Amino acid sequence: MKKFELLAASALAMTAAMPAAAQTGATTSAQNTAPTNGPGQEATSAQSIDPNAASADTGIQDIVVTAQRQSQRLQDVPIAVSAFSADNIEKQQIVNPIALQQSLPSITFTKTGFTTSSFTIRGIGDLCVGVTCDQATAIHVNDMPLATTRLFESEFFDLERVEVLRGPQGTLFGRNATSGVVNFITAKPDLSSVHAAGEFEYGNYDSKRAKAMFNLPITDTLGIRVAGTYLKRDGYTFNTYDNSRIDDRDLYAIRGTLSWEPSSDTRIDLMGYYFREKDNRSRIQKQLCHRDPTGVLGCLPDTKSYETTNGLSTLAAVLTSTEFFNVNNPALGRFALQSLYGADPYAGVVNPADVRTVRLDYRPTYFADEEQYMVKVFHDFGPVNLNITGGYTRNSVDSTVDYNLAVEAPLANNAGLANLNALGRAGSPFAFLNGVRQTLIPNGPAGGVCQSASDPNNVGVYGGNAIGCFPQSLDFDRSRIQNRQFSAEAHIDSKFDGMFNFLLGGIYLDSLSKNNDYFVNAFGLDYASGILGAASSAAIPGVGGNAFLSTPFYRNDSPRFRLKSYGIFGETYFEFSKRAKLTLGLRYNHDDKFVQARNLTLNVLTPYGAQGIQNGFNYAQVDFDPTTPGIQDYARRNVSFGRLTGRAVFDYKIDDNKLLYASYSRGYKSGGINPPVAASFSVPTTFTPEQVDAFEIGSKNTFLNGALRLNVTGFYYKYKGLQLSRIVARTAVNDNVDANIYGLEAEAIVAPIPRFVVNMNASYLHTEITGNKALINPRLPSGGRTDTVIIKDITNASNCVVIPNAGGAAVSNGFVTAVNRGIGLQGPTSISGTGTTGAFGICSVLQAQAAATQTPVTVTDGVPVGLNGNTLPQAPTYKWSVGAQYTMDFGSGWSLVPRADLNYTGNFSASVFNMNIDRVPGYEVVNAQVQLNAPDDRFYLRAFVQNLTNNNAITGQAVADQSSGLYTNIFTIEPRRYGAAVGFKF
Repeated sequence: MKKFELLAASALAMTAAMPAAAQTGATTSAQNTAPTNGPGQEATSAQSIDPNAASADTGIQDIVVTAQRQSQRLQDVPIAVSAFSADNIEKQQIVNPIALQQSLPSITFTKTGFTTSSFTIRGIGDLCVGVTCDQATAIHVNDMPLATTRLFESEFFDLERVEVLRGPQGTLFGRNATSGVVNFITAKPDLSSVHAAGEFEYGNYDSKRAKAMFNLPITDTLGIRVAGTYLKRDGYTFNTYDNSRIDDRDLYAIRGTLSWEPSSDTRIDLMGYYFREKDNRSRIQKQLCHRDPTGVLGCLPDTKSYETTNGLSTLAAVLTSTEFFNVNNPALGRFALQSLYGADPYAGVVNPADVRTVRLDYRPTYFADEEQYMVKVFHDFGPVNLNITGGYTRNSVDSTVDYNLAVEAPLANNAGLANLNALGRAGSPFAFLNGVRQTLIPNGPAGGVCQSASDPNNVGVYGGNAIGCFPQSLDFDRSRIQNRQFSAEAHIDSKFDGMFNFLLGGIYLDSLSKNNDYFVNAFGLDYASGILGAASSAAIPGVGGNAFLSTPFYRNDSPRFRLKSYGIFGETYFEFSKRAKLTLGLRYNHDDKFVQARNLTLNVLTPYGAQGIQNGFNYAQVDFDPTTPGIQDYARRNVSFGRLTGRAVFDYKIDDNKLLYASYSRGYKSGGINPPVAASFSVPTTFTPEQVDAFEIGSKNTFLNGALRLNVTGFYYKYKGLQLSRIVARTAVNDNVDANIYGLEAEAIVAPIPRFVVNMNASYLHTEITGNKALINPRLPSGGRTDTVIIKDITNASNCVVIPNAGGAAVSNGFVTAVNRGIGLQGPTSISGTGTTGAFGICSVLQAQAAATQTPVTVTDGVPVGLNGNTLPQAPTYKWSVGAQYTMDFGSGWSLVPRADLNYTGNFSASVFNMNIDRVPGYEVVNAQVQLNAPDDRFYLRAFVQNLTNNNAITGQAVADQSSGLYTNIFTIEPRRYGAAVGFKF
């Protein structure tokens, strides 16, 4: 506690509204009622704020934003908006989204699985997971919406400003902005003079970061600006297996902008951007688990420990077990890799007790790139302005990572492999296994086991697509996707002299995602594919066992998702007096979505050497969509959604320095389509749209002749159909819940003297799920009941539960014992931390026997638990920051500026189930720097430290699915970074 008090007393953090110039221009009377952001009003990057708009003696300058599609002082905007200028970004060391969220009230950011991230505003974030999900936080670049982007993976550079709008903004800022908008405004060419800037930074982890910019006015009306960034550093995570570092970064990005301003009434901006990363970045940082000795769950649902899941709980283990092979064909039992009642295949695995240390045998790979091309056209017709924004974007990502962050035991002495090596030969009764032997252990068990690559053709090692042969199983996954987008938006904005003005516009967006795949590879899956495929094809003439079950890995295969969306929007502005204004807005949005998807694992009997799964013997008979009549090669779904939304805002200026406002807005996010899963799981095929009614009141104030600014906001949300995800059968599926949210936010800047500026913000957030929604908790499928039996299904590694309808635990346990005895399995045993028992079994057999014997039990995939009253994920109750900087001027124009920042994020739950294991503790982050500036800021030297206390705090976590052992993936803030930078600018 003393340490924290010392930090709080000695370090201060920046508010989201750090004073600096971001945009300016001539302020006309029309600006108070209508959007005006053309050449005559919109400033270039080199311009500074109008000194008449703020007190030049206080050190607090105005920042001008376009949060309402018009150039306005931040203090005049009746919206909860935080803005960072280029100067803010540099001083606060905001180099990426993780650093950005730390200085914002009611906002969190975390990486998530499947190469995604979540930016959560006021408890609403990207809780929906899947290719058909929409972002709750709309991401824009220069007002152009991005349906998908790798922007949150790159480093910030050469930005004019970043605007973060809290609350639904769908009327003006496009589709689905239910939580808010993050708008990145890039720096534009300055047509008045030549400018250049550069910076090189070196820090620990052998970090080398460079940024550069060059601005050239070609003529008085035409100019170009080119900027870029480069980062290369060692990994933050140490791998004790080979004493190497992983999770490094090696990336660059470049942006070019050409601006033409033929007259004061017209401006055209053309922008191109490219980003590329190729390194060993890891999507998974650390896995935590309190090991379940029974293997029924894998990890216990009570605490997060530095242990590893019980390997017997995984799909690769159950499908290669003695028990499963015996159920299929008792003659195959001798070839099993392990018994479900024997040794844990992960026995001896070491999980180092440090979040930045791992022991793994598969080195991660990461590739991502993105292109953006954009045109913005503005023309002032006099009474109205025309704004057109259009563009094309393309991005892709392809990432592999060690799936279980574990080094498994070598298989050289495995009894099942020894039997395969001895018996899987010509002349043996098991000659049909000869192909399996030659493919997987061509040099015998001691020569290594050969494994499939994540093969898009779905044939893997049996079709010649292998990663090699190794002493142990390398368990890894692969996530990839390719996206492209076309969009166009136009709006006209009036600027009449009277009390009435308007904005009217429309937008069209066409987004296509291809090859959205998620693979999980393990030798156990290759082995089960080969053994079971050989046994199934042994009697087929001309095949003789030379067939396997494809795919020899797990694959969630979504080759195509298409989104077509259009919107029509408008706002009217009524200025009743110089102080009172009413804004009314409406928007209609329509979305058409199509997706093609299927799940693959050991589905199709396929001959060796096949080019693809379509060459399988029974491919035409395998149904990949159990919800649609007939045999389907893919699940294909079309859905359409449309909704009218809007907002109403009344703002009143008590005087030029005090604004009061009240608003109502309705936000909307379209629904989507869940991936196909077996009909035995309680998963809807689609999920419905979400809708929020948001009420907000606020006050923006400037006191003490500009020496103090204080902005306060209160809000209340009534949410209907909030979308959130859970993992079922190795697939993210989505449900809907209702919720109420309310909170308070305060932002303040005080400058007792111009050289000393103190900034503070704080937020209180309350979220509560309402209604009678109940969902199955994957961590605890018994729902906390003590009379159930949790079953680990040995055919697919998922869980189901046996619930007694009468007679209590004795009935359910007795029933499972009797059924299991008949198929060679043991009865239930106690599972620590659950209050109940569990057993390996076959859920479909238990269901059939319950019906046949009329035993008073129900066999289902879980016991739903009520969510009413629970908090939403990623929603800390308290969040605050406080900070300061002081400018010390020396002779000859030199200055020294020390700065310190302290940000605190409170406790929150990582899941709607709000179990103790879901709780994420609060954390603080301390940053500091000192910068020496030469006269006229021509060059500078800076020393910095980020995360001074080397905090390893968790920013988010996610539970794996039941067939992976229910471990917890955690994501943390970046470790302590320190270094120095030198730069110039003119």
